[in-house]
Amino acid sequence: MNLSDEIKRLHELHQAGALTDAEFEQAKARVLSAASTVNLKKGNGTLSDELSALRRSRADRWIGGVCGGLALASGVDSWVWRLVFALFTFTFGFGAVVYLLLWIFVPEE
Repeated sequence: MNLSDEIKRLHELHQAGALTDAEFEQAKARVLSAASTVNLKKGNGTLSDELSALRRSRADRWIGGVCGGLALASGVDSWVWRLVFALFTFTFGFGAVVYLLLWIFVPEE
């Protein structure tokens, strides 16, 4: 259940009379503080933090592991990254160059 569903459920309980105004405010504050704690634990850092954590994958690799590493860092499947690099190579010509640079400069896991 995500944050908006929990708040909606609390509002419904409040409207039905199951929660008083004070109980509703306390429960809402508890849900919001728990959500902010979860976001802090996830490490919602800056772009430079994310890029410094980028590593080439040893397990999910066809050539150099760049797409597998991008998949781990971004949450997008590695086949999508492979397709993007292939499309940029065939249409614009620079996909292979970017892949090669990432292969050289991004460290392995």
